[in-house]
Amino acid sequence: QNWTRGMSYCLHSESHLDTGPIYVRENGKLHMVNRGAGGIQNVTPKTRPFRLFSRGFSVELCMNREDDRARRQRTDHFIFTYTKEGNLRYSAKSLFSLVLGYISDNVDHIDSLIGFPEQIAEKLFSAAEARQKFTEPVTGLRALQKFTEAYGSLVLCSLCLRNRYLVISEKLEEIKSFRELTCLDLSCCKLGDEHELLEHLTKEALSSVKRLLLKDNSLSDAGLRRMTAPVRVLKKGLENLLVLDLSCNPKITDVGIGYLLSFKKLNCLDISGTGLKDVNAVIKRIQMQIGLVHSKVPLKEFDHSNCKTEGWAEQTVLQWEQAVMEARKSEDDLRSRTAALRFYGKTHRIEDVVKCKLVEAETKASGNLQFYKEKVQNCHLPLKKEVAGSHELRNNKKRALAEQEKERTSKQKHLCLTVEDWDLLNTY
Repeated sequence: QNWTRGMSYCLHSESHLDTGPIYVRENGKLHMVNRGAGGIQNVTPKTRPFRLFSRGFSVELCMNREDDRARRQRTDHFIFTYTKEGNLRYSAKSLFSLVLGYISDNVDHIDSLIGFPEQIAEKLFSAAEARQKFTEPVTGLRALQKFTEAYGSLVLCSLCLRNRYLVISEKLEEIKSFRELTCLDLSCCKLGDEHELLEHLTKEALSSVKRLLLKDNSLSDAGLRRMTAPVRVLKKGLENLLVLDLSCNPKITDVGIGYLLSFKKLNCLDISGTGLKDVNAVIKRIQMQIGLVHSKVPLKEFDHSNCKTEGWAEQTVLQWEQAVMEARKSEDDLRSRTAALRFYGKTHRIEDVVKCKLVEAETKASGNLQFYKEKVQNCHLPLKKEVAGSHELRNNKKRALAEQEKERTSKQKHLCLTVEDWDLLNTY
């Protein structure tokens, strides 16, 4: 009976938890310990409610317990400075900065920013940019669209994506969200005629583009026909274009140059390195119909160093490029490993496709085909030549009337659209 006394002592101790009924097997029989009497009774086990928690347990409401540690370590709402003695001093941030930080953390949940002050919106954009909210795959696009819809050219007025095809492929939807761009540089990107970004150029969102650089993009006459269809027929799209660079596209022929004659506002044009057959005829045609003069000296308008990314989203584009470069470094590491294996003969060598780039010597051999529009200068003639000047004015008026009649006839000809033009119009 010593073990029964010990069992009853353990059961009556206050420190022991109530785990329910306890059964003991003795002499082949199952007995239940009776805590009240302190003995053992040979009875059948009775159903007793099982206690899940101890008697002293109390329910405590805990919310955001996971964020408590981060909240304790977080010091964003304090500004740390040092006194002259070298002691650390901290002061609380202003309510404006705290609210700005909170909104920038949840910028993708904003309904609209239309009518919001530009000064505060710029600070909000920079705060979200510092938190890299625009680099996130889904929420970044949604947040960027809120700013571009409300502020347009303030977010980005000039975009330079020269030789950045990977950025275009990874962030195509974000690039398409930019509105009211005035300068767009897509040089050396090998986009081709069927790229989605070239189709986006014909939309009303980019009708404000005045400078378009499409050097070395594997364009052909079909791509120019698609790009100029809204201007030729609907008088929409790139109607405000002033500077156009189509150099180093050897698939563009004399037929494709004919589509460019619809850009009446062009001031500068570069078609060097294209596949023209009759260069002299093309020069005369451009001079007669657009009024551009062939330049013997390279123009500074086609110096690609002048085109830069400007606007609120300048750092955002740099963040995209850095992310692409980091992803590319991992691929380069894999390539270096495979190159080492090939060197030691552990893998079969596979010849990579060599991407041929147009050399500047080829463009120089074909000649410099850059055009510009001459500025009309007012020449003060002497009094004796006033009569001759009046005759010249009359002749100029007659020529202007004749040109107007030619334009009317040409418009009537343009109304007779081909089947290909109708197919293009149905796509818009």
